[in-house]
Amino acid sequence: MRLIDTHTHLDFPDFDADRTALLANARAQGVERMVVLGVYRDNWQRVWDLVQSDSQLYAAFGLHPVYLDEHRAEDLLALKDWLNRLHGARQLCAVGEFGLDYYLETLDRDRQNALFEGQLQLAADFNLPALLHVRRSHAQVIATLKRYKLARGGIIHAFAGSYEEAREYIRLGFKLGLGGAATWPQALRLRKTIVRLPLDSVVLETDAPDMAPAMFAGLRNSPEHLPQIAAALAELMGIEPDQLADASSRTACALFGW
Repeated sequence: MRLIDTHTHLDFPDFDADRTALLANARAQGVERMVVLGVYRDNWQRVWDLVQSDSQLYAAFGLHPVYLDEHRAEDLLALKDWLNRLHGARQLCAVGEFGLDYYLETLDRDRQNALFEGQLQLAADFNLPALLHVRRSHAQVIATLKRYKLARGGIIHAFAGSYEEAREYIRLGFKLGLGGAATWPQALRLRKTIVRLPLDSVVLETDAPDMAPAMFAGLRNSPEHLPQIAAALAELMGIEPDQLADASSRTACALFGW
């Protein structure tokens, strides 16, 4: 089985004790490539140092809405400078993680939207995919994406919207990131939506160390879990795990230009 984890946070301290062994075990299970996403200015260098240590790790850099209170006005310019410095580097693959989080009511929506649009413009300027965090904000995100019309699209990370929202994202050139959430039986709407998605619209992810699948409830999530996640999702979709693995990997490679 050939797999690509399109969304991880392997730079987080959760992995400091066993990162090397984890990567070796994930590779042994067929997880060939992994994307590590920066979420605030102070962790970009850590992400880049990590991916430089392993040729099959790739980096994306962004300003995550959940860290809104840590972001400063000058961070958007710093992100532009960072992307400009790394422009053309083989292991730079996207802008992200960024987006809108309307679930956390303490996060100022106007500030979120300003950062969101600023980073969409950077994705357009540098011709990179956008890796988006979208929580209870699908209508606003879709409306904004229609204005920006990103040439390379991107991924809606941890997609949990409706089938109608999925169709809108697909029309806009975006892929839908699926991971542990749909393995939980209580995710009724998501599980019903997944079976209706075109196979070429799906990419796989873990969001490690977060969003552990049902079969690893209460444990740290890891790229090592991606084969079991793929198997569970394939069963929901009524296809073989290898079919989902191959299709999602082809889609990821096309998106990132690998």
